[in-house]
Amino acid sequence: MLLRANAPIRTRPLVAAEMEKPRPAPGVIRVRVRACGICRTDLHVIEADLPPHRLPLVPGHQIVGVVDALGSGVTRFREGDRVGIAWLGSTCQACADCMRGAENLCASSRYTGYDLDGGYAEYAVVRAEYAHAIPASYEDVEAAPLLCAGIIGYRALRLADVPPTGTLTLYGFGSSAHVVLQIAKYRGCTVFVATRGESHRRLAREMGAAWVGDTFDPTPQPSDSAIVFAPAGEIVPAALGQVRKGGTVVLAGIHMSRIPAMEYEPCLFHEKVLRSVEANTRADGAALLKEAAAAGVRPRVTTFPLDEANEALVRLSEDRIDGSGVLIVAG
Repeated sequence: MLLRANAPIRTRPLVAAEMEKPRPAPGVIRVRVRACGICRTDLHVIEADLPPHRLPLVPGHQIVGVVDALGSGVTRFREGDRVGIAWLGSTCQACADCMRGAENLCASSRYTGYDLDGGYAEYAVVRAEYAHAIPASYEDVEAAPLLCAGIIGYRALRLADVPPTGTLTLYGFGSSAHVVLQIAKYRGCTVFVATRGESHRRLAREMGAAWVGDTFDPTPQPSDSAIVFAPAGEIVPAALGQVRKGGTVVLAGIHMSRIPAMEYEPCLFHEKVLRSVEANTRADGAALLKEAAAAGVRPRVTTFPLDEANEALVRLSEDRIDGSGVLIVAG
């Protein structure tokens, strides 16, 4: 499913196209795609909320499939191995950020489904060192959402600095948040969820949130930390106002609407911390997959055939998917 020109998703801009099967260059593996998660970042790419990097483009960056060809020099995987391809497609591995373990900030980084063709296709390629081994306990459709929603949520949870058995508030309850809730509960945290949409609130209750309310409802008590998944800037002052003194608010989205002016005392005084998340490292992915398997995390998934990618993304844009949406590419 190819994007030839950026346009609102309501215009159904993805078109079915035949493309030459990619050949893996040295150090690269080719993957026969089985499933690919859909993500709000895909919408930002398609609708040009993010600056366009290349066209035409195959979107998709939550890819699960089987290695079917190896470029020269690849030793990490063999043909037939099941792997995942995530948002981070490559970095320079030599700059100051890469050398200090912050490859997610590398100025030369390239991203799957943005700089590189992604997983809305039968085949995808990736440098072998940026692919992820998928735990055997996960079916393809369960593993796909972990490769962005899970990884980004996991990094946000780490940066949120929630104390052991602390209280965490999640703003928005889409694909990332419903994974984070499971991990946070596994760690012994109390989780509040503030989100619009009754179906999202119902899912949060089913999954064990201690309190569920609308986006701007006051939480039962100040939380230690909060993560804002919804791409709505007006939530930021509200989230800062709801955390305790010394609490942390993490902004987990790659794109957000304008943040309004804030009052200093209720929002930022008392040593409150506001920080953002940018992309992920390969270490984030490995840690997430390991802990998710140990915790028994199970994404709630709605599946669509590949040729219904436009309709799936329209539903996502209208908040009509609970949990995660996944495209089925091959059996």
